[in-house]
Order: sequence, then C-alpha cells, then structure tokens
Amino acid sequence: MTKLRAGIAVVGGVVTVVLAEVPADPSLPISILSDSSWTLQTGDRGPALALLHQRCANFFKQHSADLVIVKASAVPQGGSVKLAVLESAEVRGVVIAAAASATRVTCLQKALICRTYGERKVDEYLKDDAFWSAQATGEKLKKTSREAAMLVLATRGS
Repeated sequence: MTKLRAGIAVVGGVVTVVLAEVPADPSLPISILSDSSWTLQTGDRGPALALLHQRCANFFKQHSADLVIVKASAVPQGGSVKLAVLESAEVRGVVIAAAASATRVTCLQKALICRTYGERKVDEYLKDDAFWSAQATGEKLKKTSREAAMLVLATRGS
C-alpha cells in the first residue's frame, strides 16, 4: 500500500515541504507530488508566524499525509547559539504544531539518519545526482529540497 508522506526542513525563515507517495516496496522510488518553499513574511513576527501556522495546517488538512517528518533542531558546532538558530527553532515549532493539528508528526535528527539509512553520510546523498534520479520520480525535486525528501526516504520503512 502506498503511503503519503511529507518531509519538512526549516532554515531561517524558509520552510521547505516535499510531499511524496511512498510505495510499500522499498526497491521502488518515491514519487514527488509537490516541492514547495514557504517564506516567513517580514514585519511583525507574531502575525507572520500565525499566517505560517494557518498555511501549514491548511496544506496538511488538504493533502491528508499519513506522516510528516520534520528535520529536528541540532546544537550548532563551535560554540554559542546565535539568534538565527533560535528564530529557526521558533519557525520549526510553529510548523510542528500546525502539522500536528492535521496529522501525525515526528522529528528526525540528521545525525540519526546517518546511523540508520544506507552506508554514507547524509550530505553525500544530498550531493549525489544519480542517487536522486534513482530514488525520486514525479515532480522535479529542487536540489535545495533534497534534505526534506531525505527525511521521507529515511522513514519509508516505518
């Protein structure tokens, strides 16, 4: 049975959402249904986050994904946390809450993918055009969206 999954990666005020059909047979590629980016509006942060929440909740109510996988926060290497990291965490929290209002949500750390999926590091998969040609069909997947799609691939057995 085919599953409908979404992968979400948040970087700064940009939310990348990849919606894909995942076949039960793991040897078959996933089929990308949509690859979109939502940008947080400039101006007052509260209303901008509220609008993002509504957009995300509406998207998942319309598309009925079985599972949404959000790239989890990670502690930055090399010292103190900067304001941009905290602001990204705010956006991530809004997206998690909005998606959870419509479907099941899980967060997945990039470091965990390295230990549970394949033989290479995630960044090596993200750069590998041949890997993506074999693993993803359907709508054209932007290179900047591969991280969100990788979340779907890494959880396809669950």
